[in-house]
Amino acid sequence: MIRIGNASGFYGDRLSAVREMLEGGELDVLTGDYLAELTMLILGRDRLKDSNLGYARTFLRQLEDCLGLALEKGVKIVANAGGLNPAGLAEAVQKLGHDAKIAYVSGDDVSDRFPEALTANAYLGAQGIAECLGGGADVVVTGRVTDASLVVGPAAAHFGWRFDDWDRLAGATVAGHVLECGTQATGGNYSFFTEIDARRPGFPIAELHEDGSSVITKHDGTGGAVTVDTVTAQLLYEIGAPAYLGPDVVTHFDTIRLDEHERGVRISGTKGSPPPDTLKVCLNTLGGFRNGTTFVLCGLDVDAKAALVRTQLEDAIGTDGLTWTLARTDQSNAATEETASALLHVTIKTADPKRAKAFSRAAIELALASYPGFHVTAPPADGTPFGVYRAEYVPRESVQWKAVQL
Repeated sequence: MIRIGNASGFYGDRLSAVREMLEGGELDVLTGDYLAELTMLILGRDRLKDSNLGYARTFLRQLEDCLGLALEKGVKIVANAGGLNPAGLAEAVQKLGHDAKIAYVSGDDVSDRFPEALTANAYLGAQGIAECLGGGADVVVTGRVTDASLVVGPAAAHFGWRFDDWDRLAGATVAGHVLECGTQATGGNYSFFTEIDARRPGFPIAELHEDGSSVITKHDGTGGAVTVDTVTAQLLYEIGAPAYLGPDVVTHFDTIRLDEHERGVRISGTKGSPPPDTLKVCLNTLGGFRNGTTFVLCGLDVDAKAALVRTQLEDAIGTDGLTWTLARTDQSNAATEETASALLHVTIKTADPKRAKAFSRAAIELALASYPGFHVTAPPADGTPFGVYRAEYVPRESVQWKAVQL
């Protein structure tokens, strides 16, 4: 058995989770998922400001605190926190000292094929991770690999699986999919949260076996719950057809068997088949600039007040790129100003940063010249850049991962 835990489901997750997982009980590997489509955009903007950035800096802070502890306990660290710059993150981790063996996986950057893109990264699989761990790495950081690959790689390295052991790879992919969103598998965002202790869910652990089956559990004494229902909720997250496509294997979710277990939930029976001939690419481009504000409309004549301020703002800056939403949160015969108020949200998206900034000025200039009781929830600020995400696909054989040991 290999015992694989998770300490991050997104960039911004609980900062103390790495220490909690290392101190909370036995582990062989601790993983962290830091990447999403939006995260790649954020990291792309970081890299525009400083070419040495492009990785999840919170991960580096966590290792500054906990790398020595992980080495002392013999726990391997595997994370996709490298983002757009896994080599840079690996070098930064190496500088922390502790005589740790650091490795990274690259090859996901395909931006040369999409010159219009701010970021373009193919979803790699688990083979690079397995090679790094097989070479003795204590810490492996990657760029854009699939979330589940963070679990598949350590399992494949530990058990010596071939990368055509479809059922074993599929079983590990299911375990990885359960773990990838952290506490969402242990009661976070759970519809029946009133039935469990949801105040501070513990992070999940997968006890993986050589045949690809697993037991999902968590450290003793931590909050939340691991039940068939919480695991099912996470299994169905971001799933379309039962044939779940991945770079390592197609995992057939309609073959999964879940059973209650004394330490949580046992997953077994998962079948796999060969992966598709293409890899998905996360592509982000800069879409322009956006801004927004919310007008508070209190008392009578809410519709007329909304119509007046809308006409005034559109007369000042034009209608192009404006989106209006009137939320009728007001109540009749309300006892307080708050319950007597509706909210009129307006946003602008534009290619012109000057127009995004002019939006703020035009909105505030109406303060003494519009509807009675004019005020906004917060002053509008200067416009900020926004990105546009789309998926693309490239031939599998045209993308080559690379495992690098520092």
